[in-house]
Amino acid sequence: MIFESRIQTLAPGLVLRPVTEDDAEAMARAYRREREHLRPWEPVRGESFFTAEGQAARLRDLVELRAAGRSMPWVLAEEEGAGPGSGEIVGVVNLNNIVHGAWRSANLGYWVAAARTGRGLASAAVAAVCRDADEHLGLHRVEAGTVLANAASQRVLARCGFERIGVAPAYLHINGVWQDHVLFQRILNDRPVAPAV
Repeated sequence: MIFESRIQTLAPGLVLRPVTEDDAEAMARAYRREREHLRPWEPVRGESFFTAEGQAARLRDLVELRAAGRSMPWVLAEEEGAGPGSGEIVGVVNLNNIVHGAWRSANLGYWVAAARTGRGLASAAVAAVCRDADEHLGLHRVEAGTVLANAASQRVLARCGFERIGVAPAYLHINGVWQDHVLFQRILNDRPVAPAV
């Protein structure tokens, strides 16, 4: 199943749109600019991750996963024509590990640039992605996790209708350490699933 999403305006001059391979240079700039801001919440990254070449390889993989229906990556970008490769990237939202069948679930990840936090952009992006997950991808549930100290992200999830479902010890290797995560879920709908063939 190939999942495509439309471009959505989140705020004046700012859009949420599907990522493309043409975003490699802008994505590398964004990750270099936000390196310290993201350090407490992300895995340790090799130096190639912060280059256009490293991002090009990563984006190729993401586009292939999207074509296979297993991932849906978006960027929050300044609206300079709103097309791929245009405008500075000021955030990322991903639905990863998309599974259909009886589970119909995915994992949500996101970040917003340090200079753009506190303006409701993460909440608007997460809400838009959950709508797409329900209406266009046909998912039943979205899960998200945050490191214990990430209170801001936990507030975003609560505002977007996620409920806390527990704590997973040593869940992800973040900032060089296996860290416990608070897990959240949002049930998108209760539609029945067609019988498996």
